[in-house]
Amino acid sequence: MQLSQTRAIITGGVSGLGLAVAQHLVAHGGKVALFDVNADKAAAAVAELGEANARFFHTDVTDEAGVAANVDAACDFLGGLNVTVNCAGILGAGRVLGKEGPMPLSRFQATVMVNLVGSFNVAKAAAAKMQDNAPGVDGERGVIVNTASVAAYEGQIGQAAYSASKGGVVGMTLPMARELARFGIRVMTIAPGVFWTPMVDGMPDSVQQSLAASIPFPSRLGQPQEYASLVAFILGNTYLNGETIRLDGATRLAPK
Repeated sequence: MQLSQTRAIITGGVSGLGLAVAQHLVAHGGKVALFDVNADKAAAAVAELGEANARFFHTDVTDEAGVAANVDAACDFLGGLNVTVNCAGILGAGRVLGKEGPMPLSRFQATVMVNLVGSFNVAKAAAAKMQDNAPGVDGERGVIVNTASVAAYEGQIGQAAYSASKGGVVGMTLPMARELARFGIRVMTIAPGVFWTPMVDGMPDSVQQSLAASIPFPSRLGQPQEYASLVAFILGNTYLNGETIRLDGATRLAPK
């Protein structure tokens, strides 16, 4: 798929990894719909990308009806839909048995709902639109890229909810790719390591430096642009399908 032909929905699109993807696609001639709950950052994101190239849709990814309605509206703005990149997510940190007792089930549920159910919810609504696209090279009609995490494989203490949600994203990649193959829709997942995102920006400098030092090479945090360039590579390589790619500088998370 040519980047200039991309008509993309990006969840979590007004900041962090999602905004980096939007910037990359728009810079190469694409058009994007930004799905997010952060209305405060939306105006600046759209202004940077250009109102002709980007539009913000206030979206709770766990709301099935709301997502379906926004996908319809996004298709009207974009003039079609052939790419969806799911970057919306929450950390949901907390110990199973904390100082104040067991983790409230609501916290676990909320993390899984946003990170896993939300990704599925947007992906299936997008696929329903993509299936009607005219086929391109190799019969391709669309691409869905989900975001997991290295915590799906080496979850740390306090990440039971987060790791479970991201492990679910990894787990649904292959079966979804197999199912959607008959429609010419590819499904891929990226599992980032520790990246510069709004969540990391809020951490103390000492914690950020410690995280960077733990990464074998290069010993620094990942840049959102590096995530975006991998998304672009996935879009351009039709033979990539049904796989999760780690993007982590060879890091392996310690227990804590």
